[in-house]
Amino acid sequence: METPLPAPDSHEMKIRVRYSESDPMGLLHHSRYLSYFEMGRMELFRAQGGDYREMESRGLFVVVLKLQCEFKRPARFDDLLTLRTSVARVTPVKLEHDYDLRRGDELLAKARVVLACVDRSGEVRRLTRDLLFGPAEG
Repeated sequence: METPLPAPDSHEMKIRVRYSESDPMGLLHHSRYLSYFEMGRMELFRAQGGDYREMESRGLFVVVLKLQCEFKRPARFDDLLTLRTSVARVTPVKLEHDYDLRRGDELLAKARVVLACVDRSGEVRRLTRDLLFGPAEG
């Protein structure tokens, strides 16, 4: 059974590759893609009404269970990229996001990340709207 999340189910953001993120060849270092995906995930959560800082203050944390990334073409220093983050699947205990990183129409990388929510003791928590977004205001 899937758990519905608030709209939107995707988000796009622009990212300019900084010099400090590049290797000596002027290419975006592979480790930076993971940071970009995290940025996309946070901005999607914010667009859905979530507040990660508030969620952490309640003792809840999102952990990465699995990450798959397929690199198609390199990004370079000063490229303006578009990252699209989409909710791929939500189950009672897992949340999956898909990522497409593009330079214009050219696909540079695609990835899927599987996440879970845990409490301070590391116990997995069921993903409910109240858990992720706090009690509904009424």
